Amino acid sequence: MKVGIVCPYTWNVPGGVQQHIGDLAEALIGFGHQVSVITPADDDARLPSYAVSAGRAVPVPYNGSVARLAFGFLSSARVRRWINDGGFDVLHVHEPAAPSLGLLACWAAAGPIVGTFHASYQKSRVVSVTAPILQSALEKITGRIAVSEAARKTLVEHLGGDAVLIPNGVDTERYAMAEPLPGWPGRAAAGAARPDAGGALGFLGRMDEPRKGLQTLLRAFEILGRERPGLRLLLAGPGDADDVIARVPPELRPRVVVLGMVSEADKIRAYHSVDVFVAPNLGGESFGIVLAEAMSAGAPILASDIEAFDRVLLGGRAGALFPVGDAAALAAAAGALLDDPARRKRLSAEARAAVRAYDWSAVARDVVRVYETVAVDSAVVVESGLGA
Repeated sequence: MKVGIVCPYTWNVPGGVQQHIGDLAEALIGFGHQVSVITPADDDARLPSYAVSAGRAVPVPYNGSVARLAFGFLSSARVRRWINDGGFDVLHVHEPAAPSLGLLACWAAAGPIVGTFHASYQKSRVVSVTAPILQSALEKITGRIAVSEAARKTLVEHLGGDAVLIPNGVDTERYAMAEPLPGWPGRAAAGAARPDAGGALGFLGRMDEPRKGLQTLLRAFEILGRERPGLRLLLAGPGDADDVIARVPPELRPRVVVLGMVSEADKIRAYHSVDVFVAPNLGGESFGIVLAEAMSAGAPILASDIEAFDRVLLGGRAGALFPVGDAAALAAAAGALLDDPARRKRLSAEARAAVRAYDWSAVARDVVRVYETVAVDSAVVVESGLGA
């Protein structure tokens, strides 16, 4: 099968949707399918062999964040040419409701189209105003996928229609084993309770994005760090390191390490470098791929009790939960985990077992089944002009 995949967000900035698309493309190629991905990207950006650029993206406020999207004449022309030249059996559009390439592709294409909905959000005036405009594109989608129940609920309530639930995937073997980062002992060396000192908490995410909840974690570290003289905090992800450090009391700053953007290899090593991985997100998450990665690494997890995280962590069985935005509760829960290595071990084992359901070997096959339901013998996706 020849599959064209449309990525809405720039490939230059790491994100959950981009990683989902890249991993899906590689899984499909591994199954023997031909895959081409079109994505916003600088023309000189380094892209995988299966990806092509639709032009530079621009930052746009979207779903409580700032997304880098492409929506203009150049992008439209490149999308149409890509569709026309592709001869795809199926066009797979991610986030077709976002003002980016997916919407342009739906308007421009005719034939078997699958849409995957990632986002979870509350209805707003913007959604209400744009919904009629979106319908002309969304009605072309013949197969719909939601990565979570929250994303499916958003689709049903705000855009209309329903979707089959296929979760985000993760390459569980990729994250299973890794050496800790230099200077970090890793969990293997943290075999005893250390109530007065020691231990490490970790965070991975966009540090400059409020809904990722880093401020809640920093407030919790301020509480816990003063109680535990050796406790350290490891932070990784895009953002201004100086700004982050400035938000930490001076006496605690030497114990906070900000890695900034990291390679895939160092990201995996970071999961293996901490005693407790913390996901303090405030909302706007429909799944939580960062949790699936941490679960694959066997990291004991402490996460805010937003709906998406509660589901992935099986209501607290595969990871501890704390009330969203409550720094004192986060500090108390983290301290309890640091003092209880046996519980950390149990959570790690439960997480590794639970995350198997999200391995790409299973998830990609479910996606292919959706392709097969919409593909028609001898029919291919064709460029039909905007608004067709």
